[in-house]
Amino acid sequence: MPEQNRGPATPAGLGRFNAAPAGAAETALLACCASPRWARRVAAHRPYPDVGSLLAAADEAAYDLSFDEISEALSRESSAGPHEGAPAAAHTALRAAHAAYESSFGHAFVICLDGFRPEEHLDQVLAGIRSRLGNEPDEERAVAADELRGLARGRLARIVSDLRKSVVLPANTDLSCQTGRQVPAR
Repeated sequence: MPEQNRGPATPAGLGRFNAAPAGAAETALLACCASPRWARRVAAHRPYPDVGSLLAAADEAAYDLSFDEISEALSRESSAGPHEGAPAAAHTALRAAHAAYESSFGHAFVICLDGFRPEEHLDQVLAGIRSRLGNEPDEERAVAADELRGLARGRLARIVSDLRKSVVLPANTDLSCQTGRQVPAR
């Protein structure tokens, strides 16, 4: 008698995340979004039956962050530059755009570029900064919070789908999703 199909197997990275000690899971989550409350909340609801459930819980926890918690998470982000082969003018334009944004809003520009090809990233970042510089501070805070959720979601999906980046993460693991990261000390 053939074995019955029990549905898709849980990715090994998700299994490791579910089984990791709370501290290791929280450390991995802080690499996705630098909000300690968000990381504790997502880690506390393990085990997750599938990646979709994990991402839904991460989204829900991110929507519950306070103004100060979002500010803290945004303060840990850093603006990324163009890829190494970009012309000097691209570096100059991006540096100036990031400086103008940070001067206006007090934190690094964040944008989730999942779904865009790498060769489109520079144009998307520059267009995003240009369009968002006209936002009022409260409006931009909401947009930045949405982008931060997208970044966290993408980073988390990559962690649980990539065995090399699944919990426990090496100190030099890059989870950048198109922005620099500073993981807060625990």
